[in-house]
Amino acid sequence: MEAVGIQKSQKQDTFEGVDFLDLDDLLTEEHKLIRSSIRDFVKREISPYIEDWAQKAHFPEEIVKKFGDVGAFGPQIPEEYGGGGLDYIAYGLIMQEIERGDSGMRSTASVQGSLVMYPIYKFGSEEQRQKYLPKLASGEMLGCFGLTEPDHGSNPSGMVTNFKDMGDHYLLNGAKMWISNSPKADIAVVWAKNEEGRIHGLIVERGMEGFSTPETHNKWSLRASCTGELVFDNVKVPKENLLPGKSGLGAPLMCLDSARFGIAWGAIGAAMDCYESARKYAMERIQFDKPIASFQLIQKKLAEMLTEITKAQLLAWKVGKMMNEGKAMTVHISMAKRNNVEMALTIAREARQIHGGMGITGEYPIMRHMMNLESVITYEGTHDIHLLILGNEITGIPAFK
Repeated sequence: MEAVGIQKSQKQDTFEGVDFLDLDDLLTEEHKLIRSSIRDFVKREISPYIEDWAQKAHFPEEIVKKFGDVGAFGPQIPEEYGGGGLDYIAYGLIMQEIERGDSGMRSTASVQGSLVMYPIYKFGSEEQRQKYLPKLASGEMLGCFGLTEPDHGSNPSGMVTNFKDMGDHYLLNGAKMWISNSPKADIAVVWAKNEEGRIHGLIVERGMEGFSTPETHNKWSLRASCTGELVFDNVKVPKENLLPGKSGLGAPLMCLDSARFGIAWGAIGAAMDCYESARKYAMERIQFDKPIASFQLIQKKLAEMLTEITKAQLLAWKVGKMMNEGKAMTVHISMAKRNNVEMALTIAREARQIHGGMGITGEYPIMRHMMNLESVITYEGTHDIHLLILGNEITGIPAFK
């Protein structure tokens, strides 16, 4: 079902992948089958519409159910709760393929899987898992994750959102900002301090009195994704909606590790799309009586793009293997997220130059990816904070406290 006024692109998405070092050798047959099915899904359900969605700042609500049908929500969650029961490399490949379509579309999926389903699965009660996870996995419900506040971004421990024990319920007050999915979300996993100042997770449901989700407008980035706030004005939250499994800042940070891992893969998808577009354009664009691909500086750009994508693929795969073995630490994920997003942004900028003036139009995906990646390089740990996480690991001295 197409939204009213949305134009379907006549351009064919012919992407076949970028694999210079035959890294498919590192993947199982199941991995390749999953990647192929998501790639086909993106070509069918995202590529023909994404430029118009982005131009019109339209979030296609129908994509939520489609993501559920194709298994993009919580693929790493066990099957008994509606997830895919897949490993982390499969999860990464799914994020890579979706972000090749669009970073905003990947944000929708990774928030649902890593920031909503994961904490309910990991820290929730059995009742909470049974109540929410199957509906989130199928796309019947959309969720969001409330950590960042207007005055507390890189310093989440300073949050002021809080809840008080009122005997038979909790009373929640505060606000969260820059929340993907919030305007359309059915539930929010919200992190707030109790009266002792300890951080806990609470499941807040759409329709609870005093809970509102104002939408953020006028974005230049992630225009096909919906972003908003979460506002809590004396919201009565049932006690059974507290996540009992873990408290403290470590709980939301564990969720962010899972999401950042998905970003490390997703950014490769955006980079691949820019590289492929630039390669094809350079072969077809004639200047000085020959294709611009014949010029040394264009070949330099393309060679560097391919090299950086290949390095990022190896980094993502290795961290994925460590995730599967339970050996990946926050610092490993920080390195992968930071490196791969910067790589993708650099490739988007170089690809824009290869396209010349055409690179700023919606005829090509470059400018959309570039604007999206300006958000991706900041959200879920800014570029500089990830650098300092690594610096702390190297020196033992935290530079951001």
